Amino acid sequence: MKISQRLPSPLIRRCNPYCFGNEKVHKPYENHHQSTFLTCLSRYVRSLKDVKSIIKYAKLDERNLTQVTQVALYYPSESVVSDNLKLLELDEHMLQQISLGQNLYFKGGLTEKVVLCTDEKTYDVKGAEISNSLLLVPELKFGAATSASPLKSPRNAANTSLERSLNDSTEDDLTLDRSLEQKQISKTFHEYLECREIRPRFRKLGDLLLLTRYSGPENEEFIDRKFLFTFQQLQDTIQCSRKQFMEGLQKYRAIELQGHMRILESEYEYRIINLMVGLINENSWVIDEVEKEETINALMGIAPQEIVKGLFEIYTIPTMGKDERYTYKEDLVARIVAQFILQPGLKFRVDEFLSSWQEALPDGMKCEEKYLHGLGIFDKEGSIAFICSLNEENLPLNIHERMRLLFKTKSKWTLDEIEPYIEYFTTGVLSASTLMAKYARSLMEGGTRYYVAKH
Repeated sequence: MKISQRLPSPLIRRCNPYCFGNEKVHKPYENHHQSTFLTCLSRYVRSLKDVKSIIKYAKLDERNLTQVTQVALYYPSESVVSDNLKLLELDEHMLQQISLGQNLYFKGGLTEKVVLCTDEKTYDVKGAEISNSLLLVPELKFGAATSASPLKSPRNAANTSLERSLNDSTEDDLTLDRSLEQKQISKTFHEYLECREIRPRFRKLGDLLLLTRYSGPENEEFIDRKFLFTFQQLQDTIQCSRKQFMEGLQKYRAIELQGHMRILESEYEYRIINLMVGLINENSWVIDEVEKEETINALMGIAPQEIVKGLFEIYTIPTMGKDERYTYKEDLVARIVAQFILQPGLKFRVDEFLSSWQEALPDGMKCEEKYLHGLGIFDKEGSIAFICSLNEENLPLNIHERMRLLFKTKSKWTLDEIEPYIEYFTTGVLSASTLMAKYARSLMEGGTRYYVAKH
């Protein structure tokens, strides 16, 4: 579902009514310069005499009111399907997108909470009640448009003051020309949709792509074709903006193969990447002078060309100042190598792991602990430091279950250590430290703050 550009009709807050005779009369705005009365009628149309009586009983000075009185009527109209009208709260970004003619999209499956997406951001959507009712009145006039005479003291070319230059007469019997205009109320709102920016929900993207992991042409006969998805099918399904969706494809290193988006089985991906970076030493290339065409041609017959091209685009960046030359991204190459070494269920001594990791990297690349964020954890509590595999992508999506598993795996964490594993739950206003304050206890040891299980 999408929201196209459409200028909103005025929304008028209905004031609490007070009684006049046997009918309810709505007190005008605190700014008494505008005589816009919103009266919900279902049997008759308010007359000019009624309006003047209301002004009198409300103890208002008619000279302080503009000449046009708008009477709001509510009659169900066949041309307006009010059930399809919703009041949506917009922030500056969403308002700018609509002003530029862009679309907003609601996304969500039958078992998912709905989200609202622009081309760049994703928002959680919840219904919220309004203390007073809001009326949707198309073509409602505002202050300056209801005055037939010039306005005093304009601030600029556009009159912004509601003060009238009618006259300064103090006569009580001053006769004023007043006109009535009927305005149709399209809908009365008692709630609105409240939006809160959230992180993109990529996990479903990974789950869908895992169903058809590519491990070589010889295994394609075992793939269930009904679980293959095109780029557009995934974009329409995943709860994130288009920009974030592209980032998600990069995160999972997805490649388009024969019209469908695929990810590679980890060992197969490592094998192809190992062959690709091995060409650096084989061809005596400088680390930042990798040749694309030579790499693709060298792996012809070993892996499909679409796979090699896709991996090359993901793992390299163009080298500045050197045409047609590329540099491998050190962090991605280091992570795929570390993931291959860190097999689940195994524990390694840190010094031995770092040595094996560095030897597996091509000359010119360095292994750094930051490349292991969300992939492996260090245990330095004993006399010998160890490292083991802990992949964030495999952890539960429920915050309580994830915390329970994290503290079962490791009894105490620093904020830097645990942040990659709880980043999924953070937002623009909810930081990792705030999450830890809520779901864990903190303690100081040797000047370092650690977090432990709350219970």
